[in-house]
Amino acid sequence: MTTQDATPAAGAGVVVSALPAWDTPTPGGSWAPAVDSLSDEELTARIGQVEQQIRQARMEQLRLIAEADRRRLHAVQGARSTQVWLKTLLNIDGQDATTRVRIATATTPNTDEGTGDLTNPTDSQNTAQASLPATGQALGEGVISLEHARVISRCLSRLPEHAQHRATEIERLLVENACRQCPRDLAKLADRIRYMLDRDGAVADEQAQFESRELHYATARDGMLVIKARLDRETGAKFVTALQPLAAPRPESDGVKDPRTVGQRNADGLSTLLDLVLDTDGMPRTGGQKPHLTVTIDYTDLKNQLPTTNSNGEILAVGGAGMLEGTGQYLSPQTIRRIACDCEVLPMVLGGDSLPLDVGASQRTAPTHIRAALLARDGVCAFPECDHPAGTPQAHHIVHWVDGGPTSVNNMVMLCAHHHRTIHNHHWHIELQHDRPVFTPPANVDPTRTPRPGGKAQPATHHHALRHLLPTEGEPLADRPLTSTR
Repeated sequence: MTTQDATPAAGAGVVVSALPAWDTPTPGGSWAPAVDSLSDEELTARIGQVEQQIRQARMEQLRLIAEADRRRLHAVQGARSTQVWLKTLLNIDGQDATTRVRIATATTPNTDEGTGDLTNPTDSQNTAQASLPATGQALGEGVISLEHARVISRCLSRLPEHAQHRATEIERLLVENACRQCPRDLAKLADRIRYMLDRDGAVADEQAQFESRELHYATARDGMLVIKARLDRETGAKFVTALQPLAAPRPESDGVKDPRTVGQRNADGLSTLLDLVLDTDGMPRTGGQKPHLTVTIDYTDLKNQLPTTNSNGEILAVGGAGMLEGTGQYLSPQTIRRIACDCEVLPMVLGGDSLPLDVGASQRTAPTHIRAALLARDGVCAFPECDHPAGTPQAHHIVHWVDGGPTSVNNMVMLCAHHHRTIHNHHWHIELQHDRPVFTPPANVDPTRTPRPGGKAQPATHHHALRHLLPTEGEPLADRPLTSTR
């Protein structure tokens, strides 16, 4: 091992290079040929060996930290604690420094006189929190990580008084499992031990979590809503259970995987979850009305969603914007046209001072009987190859109602929220052929603009595949050729 020590400036961290000589990168940034020449088996073995060496080096560092703490070296350096001193020395987070000091003192015997027997968890001067010999041995052998040790230390430090005599047994059990489980899974085992040995404490923890529950939301400067929450276990499980199926990756389309990040999928899942909630009759009513999204926009702006230009392409007029009453944020006419495809439309005439002069009757753009017919024909989403999970489908007008399109089965198609947005934003063309929706992609998606049949994916596909097997009137099924043409 080659070591290069750099003398740090005041308050700076110590930077040490501990790479093996054969692993040192060349000036050009590439690795030495020795690494490139390793076989797959050698490379795999070497990665594991380096991890073990890193863990063993970590244990050596923990012993040094414990000795520095015993000598109260932090006081000599003018720091108020070993944690603060270590944070500055190594340029690490305070929580990381605290963890290292705690594990260092718990896994390293204290040689000071009068401090008790650290290997005895029942010693009057030392508890199980200050004595983790099995954990220290496993760290020294490089078979567990510092995060494993943190989980073990936390579990033993929270043992109730009546279970202190079993600390050594519990530590060995956790160390054995740490050798084959990741820290997250080990934490679940430690949690289970706590519920078994300290039921009262576990219940108290649950109550404390419930009392600490919080959810905050605020509108950022760019208009996006920022949500921050800490939920108790029960509420958190409800949230995850409801969100997971709605945030699952979409099936591959033409061999292309779902391009959304995990965060984007979760956001889309939450949007669908809110649609489901707002669409149910179980929500409390305000002023006699179900909770609803209210958007106000000038009818002319809604109808003229695109800028008006002259023959030279110069913009003469630009459409306005609508307002979300709930947050006071603005939306473009294009987005409002998508929302207005399937919603309650309440005509309201406003005067020049924006005060209402007349209010018409609320009218749903897709009545119940039309939605039933569309669901029977299209399913949740008619878009080709869409396999959207259960949610709130949206009825899309092929010719928008604001442009004079009728609210009828022959002018509407059911779409999931994702594909409804896709149709509006990327200008897919939809038409009905033989009472089935056909989608034509834009040129940037498919240069040939080949139409794609939509509707219920499986039933429609099966019907198309089997129609040549069906006998004509008077012809036995066995006499039909088992071939099909397209």
